[in-house]
Amino acid sequence: MKKTDEIARKKGPWFSDELPFETVRPDHYKMSAATILFAGTPEFARESLRALVESNHTPIAVLTQPDRPAGRGKKMTSSPVKVFAESHKIELWQPVTLRDPGITIRVTDLAPDIIVVAAYGLILPPAILDIPKFGCLNVHASLLPRWRGAAPVQQAILSGDEESGVCLMQMETGLDTGPVYASASTPIGNDETAGELLDRLATMGGELLVRYLDEIINGKLAAVEQDESRATYADKIRSDDAVIDWDKDAEEIRRRVRAYNPVPGAYFELEGDRIKCWSAEIVADRGGPSGSVIEAGKSGIVVACRSGALRLIELQRPGRNRVTGSEFAAQVDLVGQRLG
Repeated sequence: MKKTDEIARKKGPWFSDELPFETVRPDHYKMSAATILFAGTPEFARESLRALVESNHTPIAVLTQPDRPAGRGKKMTSSPVKVFAESHKIELWQPVTLRDPGITIRVTDLAPDIIVVAAYGLILPPAILDIPKFGCLNVHASLLPRWRGAAPVQQAILSGDEESGVCLMQMETGLDTGPVYASASTPIGNDETAGELLDRLATMGGELLVRYLDEIINGKLAAVEQDESRATYADKIRSDDAVIDWDKDAEEIRRRVRAYNPVPGAYFELEGDRIKCWSAEIVADRGGPSGSVIEAGKSGIVVACRSGALRLIELQRPGRNRVTGSEFAAQVDLVGQRLG
């Protein structure tokens, strides 16, 4: 689904020689008329960085989180933003924290006109927020003030929201409380997962950023204060949040499956194993206690819920590949079992 609603535009005392982060210095980099410092880490942020570069707003430097172990082998892995920055020879910083005075001095010496932030993952302290003369601009994946916080996309799906979107927000010390310069909305598909929606919002965020960045820097676009009475919060996701409670309505469980795909993956317990469910569909209620398997065969696996039932379409055992529900049913005797 590519349709996007019309963009809503609203007028309106020390230093250490040993720095506490890794710095990658290129021989050269391209600068825009205004000096931009970019901060971001995952795929969502990379799209905003890509949009800046392609619109001749290449940042003077990029901040991203340190490399982390990832995958089954726990191999040290660079963030998507780091990979992009290195491929475009942009100066790269990977601080563990932004609260070290040495980092504040480095950012001050860089003298950015504006700091653009997208899903960075570290809080910008007041000492950093106060440095750029045009402030700090956040690309946020929700329609503020709805779903401030760390997991707005997942919460939008969990809550059954019909639409989501992106905002350009002026950053301040509160959690996503700053005034909004512009926003763009889009419908949420009935079967859309958090990963799919986030990919679309990433593209929208980059487009919104480059469309209005110059107007924000030139003072031609005024930010509008958020309505505090409408504020909701999306807390950081924990692994336990993704457990499937079969004593819920089938639609609520299906939303949980969509919201936690791809991370961390909705799951249930079976014979001591944590089984992840990547896809499910609602089928007619056939009765039975919540969590009981009422069908398991070539047509897949059907599980009773408090109201309605779910057909489990794609499942995954620990350390195994994903399989269809019918393939899983052929591997495990599920008939008559009650899932935990």
